[in-house]
Amino acid sequence: MSSGSDLSLMHYELYDLFRQNLLQPLNFTGRVGQVALEPFRPFLPLALRGQLDAVYASLHTLERLTRLYPKQPFNVGVEEERVWSRPFCELIRFPADRPGAPRVLIVAPMSGHHATLLRGTVESLVHDHEVFITDWADAKFVPLAKGRFDLDSYISYVMEMFRYLSRGGPFHVLAVCQPCVPVFAAVAMMSEDGSGSLPRSLTLMSGPMDPGANETEVTRFGLKHDIDWFEQRLIYTVPHRYPGRNRRVYPGLIQLGAFMSTQMQRHVRQHVDLFQAVMRMNAEDTQKITEFYDEYLAVQDLSADFYLDTLVRVFQRRDLAHGQFDFHGRQIDPGAIENIRLVTIEGEKDDICAPGQTFAAHALCRNLPDALKTHHLQRGVGHFGTFSGSKYRAGILPLLREVFADTGDAGTRSLYRPAATLGSGSDLAPLQASA
Repeated sequence: MSSGSDLSLMHYELYDLFRQNLLQPLNFTGRVGQVALEPFRPFLPLALRGQLDAVYASLHTLERLTRLYPKQPFNVGVEEERVWSRPFCELIRFPADRPGAPRVLIVAPMSGHHATLLRGTVESLVHDHEVFITDWADAKFVPLAKGRFDLDSYISYVMEMFRYLSRGGPFHVLAVCQPCVPVFAAVAMMSEDGSGSLPRSLTLMSGPMDPGANETEVTRFGLKHDIDWFEQRLIYTVPHRYPGRNRRVYPGLIQLGAFMSTQMQRHVRQHVDLFQAVMRMNAEDTQKITEFYDEYLAVQDLSADFYLDTLVRVFQRRDLAHGQFDFHGRQIDPGAIENIRLVTIEGEKDDICAPGQTFAAHALCRNLPDALKTHHLQRGVGHFGTFSGSKYRAGILPLLREVFADTGDAGTRSLYRPAATLGSGSDLAPLQASA
């Protein structure tokens, strides 16, 4: 092992020891303190309650700041089953309530969060669709003997999943954020090969098809330094106590810090609101904020090969936008996509993947008829609002239902609303709607 790898291993080991030996005792203190004070809160006189409530809220904050946030369950009211498995991914199936329901593959991002970040998306579809979702592995739990995993590996997995799903009939694909590029590449290659395993539609949601189309702080950060800078500062070696010992990873906690730094004021404000909600014993507000952060703060490590590959090819060189994206040396030709409905969805206030980045997919599909192209710009939402929340349910979910209603049977395409065609309607128009 090189000295650089030795140093990164030492850093990861030190953090692991810090978390076990310092943070866990502090977390225990916070939990025990809350249990001890809880019975007295409702019965104290008002003169004393304010002081006790402040102490209780402080202990609550201490407990949450020092907690290890585990992967959350989906809890969508439908029993899940794992139907396909590879070292870095499993495919989860949620059976439909009725036979013949549209089948949908949701490709969740491999970007530090777990697939349960899309719980709201799954929950909105699961009762009248047969839903499949990718569950990407935490790289620190994948033994080194299972091999490396890079962007081409991701594309290979997607194509394997397409072949698996096609055996059960027609299906649709929804790619959320990061997977938009590799899923698009898989569809382009399989289209060129004349594959019979293609989805009936491809929906790209808030993904960096061309990060240069409308830059954000996220994309600009990726351009500030060369790849060596990122490798030296962000890549660490998994400690020996994990199954993935000695694997090089981009740790989840570093990713989380990067996510939060772009909206630090918002996160601080949310935690102040949480402190006040706990003090007031406002259970509804407390639950709303804690449920979001229980998911948001649960992170996983990424394969270093995948992270660095994506950084260079997608963000720094913009290979797809420049017609230079390849798969193991094979050039990707988006012009091969000719008869699949293409839907792009963006959030007006998205400061991670800004409007225009996902829309760029339409220009790449030069041989796809306009009648099969749909673009939807959702007003008033940021990145996470494109796949969860009230505006998602009111403005985006109806469009998804229409797209997924095409099961391949005669007449189902008539369910497409004409206004959804590219260039018509205020919220369905090209980029002028985001100005």
